[in-house]
Amino acid sequence: MKRKKEILIIETLEMFERLINRDSKPYALDMLLMPGTLEDKHKNCEAIPALRRQFNLIYLFLEGEHDVKLGADHVQLNPNDLVIVPENTLYASDHIKNCKGYCIHFKPEFLKPQLARPLVEEFPYFHFDAPHILSLNAKECEIIQASFRRIIEEYDRTSSEKDLLLCNHLLILLLRVREIYRTRVNELKNNLSRGEQLAHSFKLLVEKHFIENRTVNEYAGMLHVSPKHLSEVVSSTLGRSPLQIILDILLLEAKVQLGSTDKSVSEIAFSLNFDDPSHFTHFIKKRTGLSPQQFRRKG
Repeated sequence: MKRKKEILIIETLEMFERLINRDSKPYALDMLLMPGTLEDKHKNCEAIPALRRQFNLIYLFLEGEHDVKLGADHVQLNPNDLVIVPENTLYASDHIKNCKGYCIHFKPEFLKPQLARPLVEEFPYFHFDAPHILSLNAKECEIIQASFRRIIEEYDRTSSEKDLLLCNHLLILLLRVREIYRTRVNELKNNLSRGEQLAHSFKLLVEKHFIENRTVNEYAGMLHVSPKHLSEVVSSTLGRSPLQIILDILLLEAKVQLGSTDKSVSEIAFSLNFDDPSHFTHFIKKRTGLSPQQFRRKG
């Protein structure tokens, strides 16, 4: 009997290249690192369905059109944006067109020879609640591009020392990103208004608790503010109401489970804390125009 997967999963880099980037070239099932350009990776890809990867992604967006749904965020990328997607983070993109830039997928074990501590301790931007989109200035962008180019050049070479060289080049990229990240985090801490701090705290709470907590009142209670104040601040700061943010991330999770697991619609409904499958069906149909079964077949 086929074992049912309990959560979404793009388990290997090979699977991602084949299913998402639609690249039919043969890849090793156990490969731990895959660099490339956005032009190449997205040549057959106009969108990325809701998913979680069991590996990390960093990419530098230089030009084109690219939106990102990353946890509770949904943003349009701007040129010179650096995007960090930690493993198992909820992610999707509805629109990808004429993109240029660089990207790298990697599994943490690829860096084991060089790390004394877990990846997230060495590089805090892989932490759940860290900022995951950094806007680079021209000088920073050129530094990061140079690191990406060195990785790609080494990846394309034949060498008996290839893995060790790639490991070191990846480590240099991560250190360069950490250097920029520390500056940005300090800037954010110093420049965030009280309203922006509240909106950011709300967003992090939603990403952690959206399955069990669905009302604005519950989050207002956690944050020790009134529901009215929370609604006004979040709407003006993030451009979406608190309830819309809660429902958006719930829908993204539902899409992940419908598209990437073998669970029945009823199992998904109950795992997402719906009272019964009919309420879940109504939720999906209202927001996608399709029933859960139709959405699954379409995917």
